[in-house]
Amino acid sequence: MTQTIDPRDGVENVNDELFTAAVNEDVVTEEEVLQYHINGKLDVALHSPLDSQHDLSVAYTPGVALACNDIYDKPEDAKLYTWAGRLVAVVSDGTAVLGLGNIGPSAALPVMEGKCALFKQFSGLNAIPIVLDTTDPDEIVETCIRLQPSFGAINLEDISAPRCFEIEDRLKEALDIPVMHDDQHGTAVVVLAGMINACRLTGRKPEDLKVVVSGAGAAGVACTKIILNAGVKNVIVLDSQGIVSRGREGLNPVKEALAEITNPDNIVGGQAEAFEGADVFVGVSAGHVAEDIVAEMAPDAMIFSLSNPDPEIPVDVAHRHASIVATGRSDYPNQLNNVLAFPGIFRGALDARSTAITDEMLQAAAEAIADVIDSKDLSPDYIIPSPLDPRVCPAVTAAVKAVAEANK
Repeated sequence: MTQTIDPRDGVENVNDELFTAAVNEDVVTEEEVLQYHINGKLDVALHSPLDSQHDLSVAYTPGVALACNDIYDKPEDAKLYTWAGRLVAVVSDGTAVLGLGNIGPSAALPVMEGKCALFKQFSGLNAIPIVLDTTDPDEIVETCIRLQPSFGAINLEDISAPRCFEIEDRLKEALDIPVMHDDQHGTAVVVLAGMINACRLTGRKPEDLKVVVSGAGAAGVACTKIILNAGVKNVIVLDSQGIVSRGREGLNPVKEALAEITNPDNIVGGQAEAFEGADVFVGVSAGHVAEDIVAEMAPDAMIFSLSNPDPEIPVDVAHRHASIVATGRSDYPNQLNNVLAFPGIFRGALDARSTAITDEMLQAAAEAIADVIDSKDLSPDYIIPSPLDPRVCPAVTAAVKAVAEANK
């Protein structure tokens, strides 16, 4: 039986080799997808000529020795005379792949190839997928440290929580190149961008919002932190056991730390207690919220229900109780997609020769994405630009680069 997959929103209007299987089609079939992936999605291409004996002498021996000697004398020139300055390692252990879970490194490789294709398409950066046959944080960290000379940045991808927090923190400490776990920070940046424009449209201020975040994994923790950094004072985090609160038994260290910075009134309970009077819902949990609980939100609520393919709050339910609805799906308005964020974030950091991606850079990226839409064009169905909007990556790149250079 043929399965069908929803194509990207608007793909029929885009001349984009990444999505040729979907051009002028209402659906993409399983056969088309598998055919598309035969031999993978990536190749290495030359950008300098290699057609003659002279070219060979310049590109390889004896000419290449000049570049080698220069880098030996000035190690920083490796980013000038090699592709390392524009090369991202996309690293995964396959433990938290999309909605598929722990499927292992080999099965994760098509996703990592896809991420590399997105880097190239949207930011012009080269990227190489690296899937590791280990789930041990020590081994992952050690491997990335050993690989550092070959790369300008590391994008951690689809690594399960709470291990992902430790791995990212340790790599940031050990390496002098940008490191970012996109499942955390890419999601958070796009959520904040949507929230900025939703507030502009509804006349709200961040400090007046009550926000419920469903999910205390990688994305949930990062969304919570960036929302707090943006000025929101009342964030309630839900996990599978209810509200994350101070003194709750069984919290791991990550959730204990989360409890210290959220839930200022230390409310206890579950969804019903969390949703009462809430202005914003951010769902990154793959859970479900019943309509009678959604109905307890404040008037003109904002619902960002990002689980795929089934949002935590069904779209029809969300529209009955909220003035602004966003999902992670391409077949509804207001798709909150990480591709709005990570290409420009990494490009800006690498263009600035930054050694890290900071909270200030992430905040700037969110504001840049939001600012792509002129305030007069905002509407309930248009608070976030399309992932295919060509204005997005240059805007994010410029904003991130400006922050990085100002802080050198």
